[in-house]
Amino acid sequence: MLQRDLPLSVLLISALLYCAASNKGNKHKPWIEAQYQGIIMENDHTVLLNPPLFALDKDAPLRYAGEICGFRIHGSGTPFEAVVLDRTTGEGLIRAKGPVDCEAQREHTFTIQAHDCGEGPDGVNSKKSHKATVHVRVNDVNEFAPVFGERVFRASVTEGRMYEKVLRVQAWDQDCSPQYSQVCFYQILTPNVPFTIDNDGYIKNTQPLQASGEKLIRFTVTAYDCGKKRAVEDAEVEIQVKPTCKPSWKGWNKRIEYVPGSGSLALFPNIHLETCDEPVGNIQATVEIQTSHIAKGCDRDNYSEKALRKLCGAAPGDVDLLPSPSLVHNWTHSLPVQDTQDSSLVFWFNGSQSVEVAPGHLPAGGRTADHLTLSFWLKHAGGSGGRAGKEEEVLLCNTVQNGDGSFSHYTLAVHGCRISFLYWSLLESARPVKFLWKLEQVCDVEWHHYALSLEFPTVSLYVDGVTYDPALIHDNGALPPPRRQARLMIGGCWAEEKLSVKVDDNETTRVIGTVPGRFLRGYMSGLTLRLGPVDSREVIECLYSCKEGLQFTDFDSLGKGMKVHVNPAQSQLSLEGDDAHSFSRALQHVEYLNSLQFPTPGVRPLKLQTIVKCPSDEGCLTVPDLEGYLVVLQPDAPQVQLSGSPRSAHPISDFQGPLGVPIFPDLKITCSVSHPISSNKQERAPRADMQSPDGIECSLEKCEVGVVGEDLNMEYESLSVDVSSTWQRGLEMENSSRSLKITGVQSVAVYEDILRSLTYRTVVRATLYARKFHVSCSEMNGRYISNQLYTEVDVLHGIHAGSPNHVLSAQQFVHNAQQAPAELSGHTLATTNPGSVFPGVAMVIIIACIGFLALIVTLGLSRIHSVQQRDGVEEPELEAATQRDTFWEDSAMTITVNPMESLQSRGLVSAQKEPVSEQREPNEESG
Repeated sequence: MLQRDLPLSVLLISALLYCAASNKGNKHKPWIEAQYQGIIMENDHTVLLNPPLFALDKDAPLRYAGEICGFRIHGSGTPFEAVVLDRTTGEGLIRAKGPVDCEAQREHTFTIQAHDCGEGPDGVNSKKSHKATVHVRVNDVNEFAPVFGERVFRASVTEGRMYEKVLRVQAWDQDCSPQYSQVCFYQILTPNVPFTIDNDGYIKNTQPLQASGEKLIRFTVTAYDCGKKRAVEDAEVEIQVKPTCKPSWKGWNKRIEYVPGSGSLALFPNIHLETCDEPVGNIQATVEIQTSHIAKGCDRDNYSEKALRKLCGAAPGDVDLLPSPSLVHNWTHSLPVQDTQDSSLVFWFNGSQSVEVAPGHLPAGGRTADHLTLSFWLKHAGGSGGRAGKEEEVLLCNTVQNGDGSFSHYTLAVHGCRISFLYWSLLESARPVKFLWKLEQVCDVEWHHYALSLEFPTVSLYVDGVTYDPALIHDNGALPPPRRQARLMIGGCWAEEKLSVKVDDNETTRVIGTVPGRFLRGYMSGLTLRLGPVDSREVIECLYSCKEGLQFTDFDSLGKGMKVHVNPAQSQLSLEGDDAHSFSRALQHVEYLNSLQFPTPGVRPLKLQTIVKCPSDEGCLTVPDLEGYLVVLQPDAPQVQLSGSPRSAHPISDFQGPLGVPIFPDLKITCSVSHPISSNKQERAPRADMQSPDGIECSLEKCEVGVVGEDLNMEYESLSVDVSSTWQRGLEMENSSRSLKITGVQSVAVYEDILRSLTYRTVVRATLYARKFHVSCSEMNGRYISNQLYTEVDVLHGIHAGSPNHVLSAQQFVHNAQQAPAELSGHTLATTNPGSVFPGVAMVIIIACIGFLALIVTLGLSRIHSVQQRDGVEEPELEAATQRDTFWEDSAMTITVNPMESLQSRGLVSAQKEPVSEQREPNEESG
């Protein structure tokens, strides 16, 4: 029994000794590669590694210590695991824990570590290798088909055009790899359509399309990825064929009406630019209104030049060098005169004539000519044929004698598009200086106003109220001075005429006189000259600026990048921008304004020119010009109405008093139009108190009082007004034996006050007549004229301090009954006795005359009866018959006719006879 148990004990001891020996053998760590690259297919679980996964241990072939028990993967969320295929060889495998999705994550990176089996089955004292990096790429599988972004693709084309690209269709593939995620080609499935599609999805037409045929073309397209997988759903394409589109302005009216007094008017309120869906880089447009045919270039103030200068505060002292031809101003008699809309004098210079102003009408001397102002209207016609622009044409040529006896000279001339001013301060010593301006206005054959102000050495030129500095100043050096003689020539200039003669074989040149030359060809008006202070810029702008033109006021809503510019004459407005929509909106706010209350009616042509610049030169737009016209409607003419008593009677003492008798004591002037005028659209802001009694703004420029019948005998009769009051109100007065004229722009109330103060006076020795007068007023340089108001100033006879009231009433009634028609102008003779005195035996004389009076009444009634039987007798014949009747002329009696009987019967006869008999009444009373 003991012998049988002994081998078992030996075996146990041997095993223990072996194990101890084994534990002492696990001396080394396992070893693996530092980095691995792996690939896994989406539909597979095994990762193919490069290099393959093997772990080596130097303790091999010892059991446990030389064996690999496992691999551990480090990294949270890693969808992979590692397994040992062979513990002895250390071969391992990385596999997916579940399906991997390339579209979710295409690449994975993690670390792996190998460990051996330790020193025994329980893995005690196991050792680990270093950590190796593993990169795993998930290879895609063509599992997705292409998908179009839209179910229907729409586009439009213009008929007749070939397009490189009508539209583009696009499809997307959800696969992650380039091989399967890309759409390699597209295909049109619908047969026989005039379109093709390329591999990028661009569709173009193969032939020009016509809108008259099929206006909407539909077809189907599909897409394939590079794995030749077709789209799940095909896409529809709709192509609309539009008629030919022409870039142009839309939504405008060719005819535009402007109502005077309505303020500003938008010219294109609904306009928009049709670009036909073409790209636009820059838009430039110019709106132009043509007013050159309106008066002198545009609508300006309608007042006369003289009145306008006062309104604008211009300095006085202007001398009119082109006045209306008359006996006094006879130098313009030979110049042709052109009719104008504004009633101004326009003279034509035909290029072969000039005029010389009479010396007595030149501005007064006493000062040098280095401070002056020349002002004129000019429409330069230029030369004819080959002469045009080649020769200098003189507007004005003047040699001035200064206050110290010296002479100065200046010449104003035009040459092509240049205007020049040659100034010679002193002919004795100084050299002339020429100032030059090059202006388009000089040669555009249109009316322009020029004002040249000289404050030597400064010269300023204003054209239509806009100032221009000289472009060039020439020092002409020493020139032969003109003759030292005060002369002023218009439309040309004199030149010395020389004659070459031979004296003793020597040729000499002699000056035998002067001849005019360098003639002007064009129209000129309103040429004035003033020595002394020059007008300010504000005054010149007030005088000659246009009262109509284009404007733009809506700058607040102007789009970004938009630019607006208006020329000084307000005849052109330019816009520039980059966006068609903003540009159209800006053009909708271009306005026309005529600030005159009564503008010149008529047509103003309009033109809109547009230039469109595209991002590239290919297919750039051409927008045709827009042409229309603005019609300024006829303004309602102001009705100026004068009213007052047709006659008045005054005692003789009032006629011969220091003041005389008022002619129009109850004159009333009213002004009305048929439509109201906005108060904020006044013609001139500084004018105040211009309201007539009925509330309509009105002003007068001239009133003229005329004598009906014989002229006034200035030795015995006179018309007078308060001169100081007239001057204080800025008015001028001209008095003659025929009329009295008051001129100047003033309100109705001022003219009413002055005309009511107008008196008629006679001296004591004068023969007193019943005088008739008429008055009329006008405004805006005679454009609107009032009615003619007639009145008669008569004498109250037989009135003194002791006369009973009933005698006065009867006498006044007789004067009313003798009223003559307005067309029977003239006067009635009356005695000049200051009064009649009844003698103490007046009653006896009256009783003695009753019998004779009864006889006269009987004869008078018989006479009236015979006149009534004359059918067809006219008023002038009755008057002539009355004047020829010697019986009535010689009668010294007064016929008193019952007023009611006079009115019921032939009132005209009694009205004719009573004045004649009344003329004798004072003689009878005095006798």
